[in-house]
Amino acid sequence: MPPKVEKLPMGVVELDSSDDEGTGVPVVGMTKPEINHGGNSLSKSPVIENPNAVVPPDSNYRPLDSRSFWKAGNFEVGRIKSTAIHGELEHARVHPKFLHSNATSHKWAFGAIAELLDNAVDEISSGATFVKVDRISNPRDNSPALLFQDDGGGMDPDRLRKCMSLGYSSKTSNSTIGQYGNGFKTSTMRLGADVIVFSRSSHSGRATQSVGLLSYTFLRRTGQDDVIVPMIDYDISDHWAEAIVYGSQDDWSTNLKTILEWSPFATKMDLLQQFDDIKSHGTKIIVFNLWLNDEGIYELNFDDDDEDITLRDEANLGNTSKTNKRGRELQSHISYRFRYSLRAYASILYLKKFTNFSIILRGKPVEQYSILDELKLSKVITYRPQLAGTSKEILVETSLGFVKDTPSSVCGFNVYHKNRLIRPFWKVTADGSSKGNGVVGVLEANFIEPAHDKQDFERSSLFFKLETKLKQMVMDYWKGHCHLIGLKPLEPHLQNLLRESFVPPQVQVANAQTPSPTNFQTVTDLAAHPRPHFRSAQSGNSGRANCNMELPAVQLMTGNAIGSVKKDAQISSSSCMSIDQICEENIQLFRRCESFIQRETELKRTIEELEKELEDTKKKSSELSLRLESQKKLKLLKQLGQKA
Repeated sequence: MPPKVEKLPMGVVELDSSDDEGTGVPVVGMTKPEINHGGNSLSKSPVIENPNAVVPPDSNYRPLDSRSFWKAGNFEVGRIKSTAIHGELEHARVHPKFLHSNATSHKWAFGAIAELLDNAVDEISSGATFVKVDRISNPRDNSPALLFQDDGGGMDPDRLRKCMSLGYSSKTSNSTIGQYGNGFKTSTMRLGADVIVFSRSSHSGRATQSVGLLSYTFLRRTGQDDVIVPMIDYDISDHWAEAIVYGSQDDWSTNLKTILEWSPFATKMDLLQQFDDIKSHGTKIIVFNLWLNDEGIYELNFDDDDEDITLRDEANLGNTSKTNKRGRELQSHISYRFRYSLRAYASILYLKKFTNFSIILRGKPVEQYSILDELKLSKVITYRPQLAGTSKEILVETSLGFVKDTPSSVCGFNVYHKNRLIRPFWKVTADGSSKGNGVVGVLEANFIEPAHDKQDFERSSLFFKLETKLKQMVMDYWKGHCHLIGLKPLEPHLQNLLRESFVPPQVQVANAQTPSPTNFQTVTDLAAHPRPHFRSAQSGNSGRANCNMELPAVQLMTGNAIGSVKKDAQISSSSCMSIDQICEENIQLFRRCESFIQRETELKRTIEELEKELEDTKKKSSELSLRLESQKKLKLLKQLGQKA
């Protein structure tokens, strides 16, 4: 007896729990559908979208009016119609608006793409050797669509229904990345309004191929108040496709009709041709009606680089045409490029290099990049966190070192979970501090759980302990190694004081005698003042002389502004020496001032402690005096009593 199937608006079958749990008894239809009779698959040649493309007059297909992702959820929810069947309980439904709300967990479009890459990587255990990511065109209106295709084990009808549903996950292995049963829905709906899935699989001796359509456009246009996912399945065990019918043949036909009406493929022949390049097993995902940014332009940029996909808004921020050399060097480093280049992001997305698997982006394999190969003075530090609620400790190895040939501002940790990058270049040191600049580390933190979007970790006690430990690692490494690359571990507040107090003046030309800096503060004066004063020189009126060093010039006190070229050169040379001496002496004065301030703080603390001790002594003395006085009175009373 086939399961009871509720008749829904538009005659579309709802994906309910009976399908997910596989309780329905499949009935094989008796007709052979026509498949694979030639024709063209989706075009991969670069095309320009035609907004005036003609849609067949008998089709309701047209994109949503609001194509901006962050505005696509702004619509009123109508009244919910009761769907209770006589003798059965009501069931909670998921409104189509939830698809959009759920997808907002991905603030970054590349995070959504990474979810789909994860699904393909998880199929390595089923024999997957590649995942393709490419830009194709929608034959309906010539608009760009996003293709993901792998040669993994594929999905049978039951697994496809679980993939399209919320909260189902059949991934139980400790090595798989996916675990929440939500990634496919959030990621595809974040990239575009609609997605169609083609999958072939062979399970328990039965070969099947299935098609499923998750269409936010269809749900919105037809006013649905529940998430309805039309799907069709075929049994291809005998090398010809035979429809697998759940419920009735009318239901199956209605699902097919809905898919043809709302997908990029208007005929059954075009639809089934999409299985041609899947071969015996694998999955093809096509995300179409891609979202636009606030300016009405596609969020994903396919035009600037034929071998890459970039984020248009982030790439504009990375424009190097008006930046200096140092800025261009920073923006060319992968720590910056991964923000807007999918090729750069995919190259660091997985910690271990694949042996028999490739990510093929727009026809070219992604070359995996290991930041560890670019470190100098590298060091491995072990960390033994204790798991929450247990006494068990695990060993975590962290590799860190200085990045070669890049600006020192590049820093942070690439933190992975189960081989997947979760936090790229995580800066754990305080903003504005120069300590730790140039230090990059890599670790795999499988002992803490990632957030649902896999772009951060859950804020647990283990996470905060890890953050503290990483800060300590950076500080210890910096103190022990920074001098090896020509850096001096000067305290940040001393650097700030030196920067604020030292203003580069002009070198002046003397008249008769070689001038010397005068009017310096002495060390005695420095100790007597709570705020430090540093060496400088008084200015006069004369010309300039430049030093052949990258040091600030110093003003010298002079008499009349008349002198010879020879004396001017002598002054310039002696001034350069004086500058070097003054800078060094200023640093020493900073340190002495700091020691005086520290000594003053210690003395204040000692005074406070002594005053508190004095108060305690006075209190005890008072208590002893009272006790002594009471004992005297008691003794006097006893003596009077004896006399009486």
